Amino acid sequence: MTNAELLAKTLEAVKKYDKKPDEALVAALVKNYALVLRKPDAAYVSCSDPKELETVKKNFLIKKLGLKDGPKLEAAIKEVCERMKADRRKSRAVFYYLLVKDLGKERVFV
Repeated sequence: MTNAELLAKTLEAVKKYDKKPDEALVAALVKNYALVLRKPDAAYVSCSDPKELETVKKNFLIKKLGLKDGPKLEAAIKEVCERMKADRRKSRAVFYYLLVKDLGKERVFV
């Protein structure tokens, strides 16, 4: 899958949660995580796996977005898990997009 195809697929998936998505943010996320998004095991977030959610918090929210650890981060992750609960397979790109938007950290990517 090319980056353009990955971008189109991700943008379509994001539209389920954001009717007017920030296309520059989606493009930046796809560009930054293209290799991860192509790997079947890494392309999705498992909300039922505490280790996975801890990894999202440490590697994405704290390291990438520069946020401080605390209850706010766990609440944000829980909220996105709840919002995406109808999706059996939660796209990592969509999950990250929602976290970035919810936490107001778009400037990190665009």
